[in-house]
Amino acid sequence: MKRFVKGHNIILTVFSIIAIAMLSSCAVNPVTGRRQLMFMSERQEIRMGQEYDPQIISAFGLYENPPLLALIEEKGAEMAKISHRPELEYHFRILDSPVINAFAVPGGFIYFTRGILAQFNNEAEMIGVLGHEMGHITARHSASRASRQQLGQILLIGGMIASEEFARYGQVAMAGMELLFLRFSRDDERESDRLGVEYSSKIGYDAREMANFFEVLIKMNLAEERAGIPNFLSTHPDPGNRFNDVRQDAEKWQEELDIEEWQVNEESYLGMLDGMVYGDDPRQGYVDGNVFYHPELEFQFPFPSGWELENAPTQVRIGPPDRQALIVFSISGQASLEEAAQTTLQQLELNVQETRRTTVNGMPAIAATSTQPTQEQDGNIRVLSYFIDDDGTYYVFHGVSAEATFDGYAKQFESTMNNFDKLSDPARLNVQPQRISIRRVESAGTLSDIFRAMGVPDDKMDEFAFLNNMELTEPVPAGKLLKVAN
Repeated sequence: MKRFVKGHNIILTVFSIIAIAMLSSCAVNPVTGRRQLMFMSERQEIRMGQEYDPQIISAFGLYENPPLLALIEEKGAEMAKISHRPELEYHFRILDSPVINAFAVPGGFIYFTRGILAQFNNEAEMIGVLGHEMGHITARHSASRASRQQLGQILLIGGMIASEEFARYGQVAMAGMELLFLRFSRDDERESDRLGVEYSSKIGYDAREMANFFEVLIKMNLAEERAGIPNFLSTHPDPGNRFNDVRQDAEKWQEELDIEEWQVNEESYLGMLDGMVYGDDPRQGYVDGNVFYHPELEFQFPFPSGWELENAPTQVRIGPPDRQALIVFSISGQASLEEAAQTTLQQLELNVQETRRTTVNGMPAIAATSTQPTQEQDGNIRVLSYFIDDDGTYYVFHGVSAEATFDGYAKQFESTMNNFDKLSDPARLNVQPQRISIRRVESAGTLSDIFRAMGVPDDKMDEFAFLNNMELTEPVPAGKLLKVAN
């Protein structure tokens, strides 16, 4: 009985704290004018964006296209003035990723990947999506999600304090809360659609083109994720009926606003795409056979036959089909080889069993073997780590497997790490990415006939039809501009 009263009092205390927090943390939404739960001030929101921005840039890199970035910044600033948060300073970035995505970070930071910019077929589509992402910021959707997540965590912590049984599952539940609020809700998306139409219409763009971009989203593979950044449909719910809703909203604004000619600007926009890197950039790393080459950083290493390699922006991951082992390759930002080894092993909380100095193809290196306890019945995992000094750049390998299976993979780990080498082959060093080429149709015909006349290979026709948001059987008039890549 005494124990029950104690738990009951704690529950009352927790919910009293929650009630006070909710009463003192309501704010007026800039878009709706209604009060909403908000644990994050605008200053905190801006600080969050300022902290995330360099991390995002470091992870994915910036893509250099000055004319296109200047257009985004010019129209973004114009749109910001008529938005619901005109006092906020907005920042715009183009990320060096082939994935089709755009996203916003609290505090006024908006990102386009080069992949989504290549997918737009005119300026109005891009401006519509820019308005949509700005809508997420002006309506404080991300800040609101963060506040709901904080409230959810308060509730979970309260339950963990009050119940020993619940506490066992507390960590799992808290991890689930992060996943729960990863995507915007359908209401948030619909609100951002409306704001995107409003903002782009008010600066003179035909927002019906934004609706056309939903046709692209419908065609996208929902499961596709490349280069470490989720695609648009991973963070934005299925387009569904949004195509019709956006077109209706656009027509309403066009009836209301006194604008004689709505901007689309197809040719000028496509002209800015001419020469843009298309797809994966081999200069950031590529696989040929069972060797990974990195022309930009001038290194290469082999990996086991039959293993799958994923080249993400911040690390390379390699694993066998049975998923019983993993090789992780990355770069350390430390100032010396010794510091790279010591800091990395400490950060991973590994129990180091042995370290030794060695060389890898003439480069100084440190090898370490470690263990790490797990909660699984299989016992500890074992880790073989190599730290390699390539003229002041410190590369890190980790080969990981369960203790019971580690010996079976150790030779494959060693083979990969000991064969890391500088890249000197000019043919490998000078490899170039595909680039978008804007071509004008000389004679009318179906898209497939025109592609053949342009020399597009049969196995690329579906891909390039998608790039232009067209069907291969669709008639194309003479004079139209099309995107291909070579």
